Amino acid sequence: MVIHWFRRDLRLDDNAALYHALSQHENVQCIFIFDKNILDKLADKDDARVTFIYNQLMNIQNRLAEIGSDLKIYYGHPDEIWQNIIQELKPSAVFTNKDYEPYAKERDQKIAELLASNDIIFNAYKDHVIFEEDEITKDDGDPYVVFTPYSRKWKSKLAETHIASYENKKYFNHFIKTNSSPKISLEEMGFEENSMDFPSITTQVGIIKNYGEKRNFPGIEGTSRLSVHFRFGTISIREKVRRGKSLSEKWLNELIWRDFYSQILYHFPHVKNGSFRSKYDAISWKNSKDHFDAWCQGKTGYGLVDAGMRELNATGFMHNRVRMVVASFLTKHLLIDWRWGEAYFARKLLDFDLASNNGGWQWASGSGVDAAPYFRIFNPYTQIQKFDKDHTYIKKWVPEWGTNQYVTEIVNHKEARELCLKTYKEALDNV
Repeated sequence: MVIHWFRRDLRLDDNAALYHALSQHENVQCIFIFDKNILDKLADKDDARVTFIYNQLMNIQNRLAEIGSDLKIYYGHPDEIWQNIIQELKPSAVFTNKDYEPYAKERDQKIAELLASNDIIFNAYKDHVIFEEDEITKDDGDPYVVFTPYSRKWKSKLAETHIASYENKKYFNHFIKTNSSPKISLEEMGFEENSMDFPSITTQVGIIKNYGEKRNFPGIEGTSRLSVHFRFGTISIREKVRRGKSLSEKWLNELIWRDFYSQILYHFPHVKNGSFRSKYDAISWKNSKDHFDAWCQGKTGYGLVDAGMRELNATGFMHNRVRMVVASFLTKHLLIDWRWGEAYFARKLLDFDLASNNGGWQWASGSGVDAAPYFRIFNPYTQIQKFDKDHTYIKKWVPEWGTNQYVTEIVNHKEARELCLKTYKEALDNV
């Protein structure tokens, strides 16, 4: 018997590691581990992401039950859980898909060593991205740190083999035949069910086809909102790249950004805690707690910023154009360390992905790869004129906007801009 270990690949179809397990072995047992090392750090006990994962696991369990198999779900510290699994199931091999985040890599190294000490083979496959780690590099082997040439090389190397679907279904008879095992509940793990409406996995072709023209306007349905499904692997990246190739290069580019930031984290792991451009760590952030709280609550007095933050707090989602505006506002209008914003997004975003979130925040603050220059400061007034001129988006999330009930602007735009330029220049000139 062999094990398929689900992590960020919560689907039975077109799943690389699961395909290799099923095609090479009979009696494949699927498992999932709710990792206490991760869950214990979550501040909100109704964290929507835990509910999302749990619901997807139940969907997988139901499909497996239909064919007489089962999904075993565990809760605890992975090294301890695996000690028990080895004794309980006595697998000859473990199949899983790679996770590229620093904690996950450390965890997998420990588990691989534990399995090896018990003569169990650990097999890890690429599934979350199209190109991983150092598969796309400059001709001299150095990693790309600018997106445009990276994307050109990415597209030039892309072959049909990279996006071919893994046909798992024809091996579904290789799942282990067993009765359903008891399932741990959210409550037993200390969590509550979140009633949030999660984005649908079904995407209208028209949205992708018109993505280039409509993606910047948060007041309309112009984006696919599939990011949470990419984050947890409920859809296949290969399938969506095929769709992007045929319908919209702009949408395809957004998928390439995921690979780009993933390889940045691989080559430059210091970005997890510090600026990619280390000289930006010399900036003297103001870090006003009052200003940060106002930003978090969507009470800055700037309509587009407040609408974005309220949308995030209510739905776990924020439109990509608005993400850039609110990130620029926090780091440059309020002079608050980008890491504060990154951490808040990590807590609230349904689609939180370490590499992409880190890359986006460093881009906004000017400290990252391919970043906007520090003197590029989003004007929150002109952003409204360009992208929400009818105020559809703002009034949806900030109904009191434009009335006497709306809060006063916490900083003056012109003064904040001048202070930002002065602060950044002083820091960078002295490095």
